[in-house]
Amino acid sequence: MNWDWEKLEEKKQRQGRPVFSPPGGGRPGNPLGGFPFGKYVPKSFKGGVPLSLVAGVCFLVWLLSGIFIVNPGEKGVITRFGKFEREVLDGPHYRLPFPLESVIIVNTELLRTIEVGISAENARRASQIKVEESSMFTGDENIVHMQFNVQYTIADARKYLFNVRDQDTILTGAAEAAMREVVGRSNIDEILTAGRSEVQTGALATLGEILEPYDLGVRIHTVQLLDVQPPADVEEAFKDVASAREDKVRFVNQAEAYRNEIVPVANGTALGMLNAAAAYARQVEEKAEGETGRFLAMAAEFKAAGDVTKKRLYLETMEDLFSAGGLEKIIVAPEIRGGILPFLNLDRTPSAPDPGAEGAPR
Repeated sequence: MNWDWEKLEEKKQRQGRPVFSPPGGGRPGNPLGGFPFGKYVPKSFKGGVPLSLVAGVCFLVWLLSGIFIVNPGEKGVITRFGKFEREVLDGPHYRLPFPLESVIIVNTELLRTIEVGISAENARRASQIKVEESSMFTGDENIVHMQFNVQYTIADARKYLFNVRDQDTILTGAAEAAMREVVGRSNIDEILTAGRSEVQTGALATLGEILEPYDLGVRIHTVQLLDVQPPADVEEAFKDVASAREDKVRFVNQAEAYRNEIVPVANGTALGMLNAAAAYARQVEEKAEGETGRFLAMAAEFKAAGDVTKKRLYLETMEDLFSAGGLEKIIVAPEIRGGILPFLNLDRTPSAPDPGAEGAPR
């Protein structure tokens, strides 16, 4: 298309608009040909500051923006155009300025927590549950509501950032699956009473097995049960059962304590009686052995000298008889035995007769 430059200028003059005349004589086909653009580009700002100096300062600031510091307990993951480049530890470091490289700071010592079965708006009070997450089927075909949390730390920042997407969602799903598997192998009575620690330990081990193929780069520390409840319709009945089980355990503990208190005393008493009986048996045996030895010795002496032995035994017997206390003895010589007048013992108080004896006064 050919331009009629003169007609265009005349038309602009008639309309009262300024006429643009390109310096150097522009051709009709190129109305801007020969326009001096460099004439309108400033070489310095107001005040005489050179534009090159300003550009140099801006470039220097852009280069210095690549300096960053990683605090203790953190790791810096540097990406170049969104792709992993390298990983740095704590301290000052440098990366290429944005948009060439960027850094993601990850706290590897922070203990992070995810909750399962608890509504986010009530996570602190744990009063409202998510029925879909918390309702689980036990091994004895009962339903129980489980509210628990999982605590973990980041062990490998690169794997945590680049191996999976939406890490918390994966952890929550894996924790829920692990807990369902463990609960499905347990009875509801164990879960509600003394088996909670076994459930937590089993869920921790199962969660580690589930997360292993994902290579998530996290270290699971604990799986902690926050609240375990049966369905609301049968909650009171389960509470009664749990109360009865607690009473049973309490009674058993009391009986064990009483048994532990009585049995040692009884064992001590029995041992004392056995020792006393053994001592008495030994005493009787030794006494019998002594008397037997004495009798045998006397029998041997009697065989050797019978008259002497008889007289000695007679004298020993009389000695024992007369030396016994509490007996009144009257010795009468044989020469005067027939000339003694018998007398009554009038100075003694007669003993009272036995009322039941025959001939006793009534």
